[in-house]
Parts: sequence; C-alpha cells; structure tokens
Amino acid sequence: MGKLLLTIIVAVAVVLGIITFTNQSKPQQPSFTNPFASPTPTPLAIHQNITVPTTTTDNTTLSPTAIIGPMDPQPATRSAVIKTSKGDIYVTLFQKDAPITVKNFIQKATSGFYNGLDFHRVEDWVIQGGDPNGNGTGGNDMPTETNQHEFVTGSLGMAGHEGQNKQIISNDAQFFIVKSDASWLNNQYTNFGIVTSGMDIVNKIQIGDKILGIQLLN
Repeated sequence: MGKLLLTIIVAVAVVLGIITFTNQSKPQQPSFTNPFASPTPTPLAIHQNITVPTTTTDNTTLSPTAIIGPMDPQPATRSAVIKTSKGDIYVTLFQKDAPITVKNFIQKATSGFYNGLDFHRVEDWVIQGGDPNGNGTGGNDMPTETNQHEFVTGSLGMAGHEGQNKQIISNDAQFFIVKSDASWLNNQYTNFGIVTSGMDIVNKIQIGDKILGIQLLN
C-alpha cells in the first residue's frame, strides 16, 4: 500500500513538471505601443462651448451693449490743419461737444468751400474769416451749441448775431480764433475747437490774408 501511494505521488509530480515546462517553452507575444498614435481626445478637448451670460444673478436680462460693451461710433475729437497764406494752423475740433458745428465745418472744409476766402476781420484779440462775401455779411444761420469749453487763447468759435430772445444765432460759415482769453464769449457762442500748433501764425494774420484750404487729419 505504501509503495502504491509513493508511485502515485511520483507520477503526479512528473505530470505537473511536464505541463510547467510546456507552458514556459511557448513564445511570448511582445506588447507594442505605437509612438506616433495620438491619444484619444476627451470630449472637452474635442469641443468646448463658451457661453456668454445674457442675464445677471438676479435674472435681469442684459442688453447687447451690456454684453459686448459700449460702442462709440465717432471719436470725441477730430484734427485738422487750416492752411493760410502765412502758414499752417493745427486745430483739434470738439466733435462730441459741438457735433452740429463740427459736422458743418468738416463738410465745408472737405468740399473746398473755404479755399481762397479771406480773413476779413483782425483785431488785437481775434481773427475772423470764412465769409463767402468777404465782408462779414455772408453765410446762413445755424444752431448755437454752448458747452463747457471756455474761450481761451487759441479757441475756435463760430461768428453769430443776437436773436430776438437775446441769444446768439450762429453763422454757418464764418469762424474766428481768439488770440487771448475771451471769457465774455463763454456760454454764448459755439466753442468748437482749439489751436494745438500755429498760434504764431494766428498772430501774424492780417486783413486780406487767405485761407488756402482746410485739411482733415483724422
């Protein structure tokens, strides 16, 4: 009985040894990773939606202006050069504060209206020109636009006359440049610009000197 048990145990050991050797003898399949393959993108990497909020936390609907910010269709100021027979006068025009006047001035300037007209009035404190008649009688009426700008040295204004209600009615053609502070004009005449360069030319202007042209710079 003992010999039989020993024989069985030896036989089982031999069988197990043969099975183990067979498995170890089979060739192993190597693992392979393609170094050129792109990783599978996550949904976020494929497409990411960005939502612009259209309401506030209290459910107030935002207007398009509030969402994208305010839009200013026109600059607050424009720049121009008044070319004269004595030299160039550079000015800034207050488009935001005197829009009707500046628009009218630009239209006349770009159309050549002022080309060849005289400075018909020259005093110690002011020069005035742009009259198509050349004597202070030409031009038509237009609204006066008073604003916060004071008449200081170099200020541009539109000529005008007193209406029935004692308020100034502006001329649409004749403009003036003050050579010194003129506070008595404040809040009565349209102040639509300021000289930025060329006050030496302003001070040289005499009656009969010519406006060669007015060129818009921006």
